[in-house]
Amino acid sequence: MKIVDARVIVTCPGRNFVTLKIVTDDGLTGVGDATLNGRELAVAAYLTEHVVPALIGRDASRIEDTWQYLYKGAYWRRGPVTMTAIAAVDTALWDIKGKAAGLPVYQLLGGRSRSGVTVYGHANAVDVESVLSEISSYVTLGYRAVRVQTGVPGLASTYGVSGDKMFYEPADAALPTENVWSTAHYLDYVPKVFAEVRKEFGPTLRLLHDVHHRLTPLEAARLGKSLEPYALTWIEDPVPAELQEGFRLIRQHTTTPIAVGEVFNSIWDCQELITSQLIDYIRTTVVHAGGITHLRRIFDLAALYHVRSGSHGATDLSPVCMAAALHVDIAIPNFGLQEYMRHTPETDEVFPHGYHFADGYLHPSEEPGLGVDIDEELAARYPYRPASLPVNRLEDGTMHSW
Repeated sequence: MKIVDARVIVTCPGRNFVTLKIVTDDGLTGVGDATLNGRELAVAAYLTEHVVPALIGRDASRIEDTWQYLYKGAYWRRGPVTMTAIAAVDTALWDIKGKAAGLPVYQLLGGRSRSGVTVYGHANAVDVESVLSEISSYVTLGYRAVRVQTGVPGLASTYGVSGDKMFYEPADAALPTENVWSTAHYLDYVPKVFAEVRKEFGPTLRLLHDVHHRLTPLEAARLGKSLEPYALTWIEDPVPAELQEGFRLIRQHTTTPIAVGEVFNSIWDCQELITSQLIDYIRTTVVHAGGITHLRRIFDLAALYHVRSGSHGATDLSPVCMAAALHVDIAIPNFGLQEYMRHTPETDEVFPHGYHFADGYLHPSEEPGLGVDIDEELAARYPYRPASLPVNRLEDGTMHSW
């Protein structure tokens, strides 16, 4: 089963996606997501110029060997561009493996550990009254978990809050827009929001909140402590994760669970956080953490330390990535939650897929492989459009996190 072709497809059905499609000599095809939000063309070039030529003639069934070849053979290891490119290859090869075996990929990973994948949606709005309405919409749809984000009084705009709801896309301009941030306003307001949410929806709805890396460890500890009465499932990305020792300080001061990892690229990025039990959920993804092969390694390590999965699933992860994530989610023993931001109808048409949502759960396709594809002819109708994520400055003009 030799690889005879590998195509890099860039398309923009509402937002940019990069997809790798691999073809074997016996006619099987596999797809892998290679989207890196705001840096899509860097991965496309890496694949086209460096990876695709090395794939032609390789045995498509040798998934582990190909992963090691691409990782160790680059010399300059890791990083988001390299690991996203490797992920695309790895995911496509798992797709082919499933088709060759006549089985959905999750069966190759050991079969089901649960009947469905619990997902959470994004309820975001400018104020408390509006966000309560958004949460209600998700509850009506059957969601069992909701991430809650609101605007902050005194700030003109807040990352994570937009006019678009189900299809929120933060990359909003060719060059980064700039927002103004105030930690003092934020820390004062967020507990008030969750007090109202719990009052409205009671104790059983699972609630989450994304801090977007914007606090210091001590500030994050204060936030976690103030949110303890509202029993959040997690606060996400409380601090920039480069200083992993900072999570130890947060842990010492609050019992609010912590989730982190959507910007991690490898098991080495999260090894200390997991083995020291400084986090409760690891949010690494198929597309940014080296594909199904490497993500499974991360989750296996996490299982030893009572850390559960909570994979990132925003709209910049294509339906190819979502399909792959669901096959992993349904199989691993330490699954926690899966983020699920729905794609636009245009995106769903470009990426026909067999996974579906019902009663708060996502269900992977039962088709052989991943159960997802790309319509290349339709994809060609949506050319690439430059789009960047915004940046934050403090009120005095100092550069800050998101």
